[in-house]
Amino acid sequence: MTELIEWYNKNKDTMHPVRLAAEFHFRYVYIHPFIDGNGRTARLLMDLILMRKGYPVTVIRNEDRDEYLRALEEASVNSNLESFIKIISEAVDRSLDTYLYIMG
Repeated sequence: MTELIEWYNKNKDTMHPVRLAAEFHFRYVYIHPFIDGNGRTARLLMDLILMRKGYPVTVIRNEDRDEYLRALEEASVNSNLESFIKIISEAVDRSLDTYLYIMG
């Protein structure tokens, strides 16, 4: 966990916020520090990172769950985070659209 926080502090001001949040989410889940609730905690921490940078809370839809889990597996097994980051980016985009619609 210490290495994760050090990684975050090193990258928080230079990495794009969505990529930062997605990669933090992956790294946290990869560590798997608790018996239960790691995914929920990772998504909450991802939302905290996004909100600190001015983004709205982001929801991973139930219909995207299988793709989300496959992308996490791909990132874990092959160290390829691009599919996972894409899924998170699309979720952020949907949340921004919803937010703008409500505000509009």
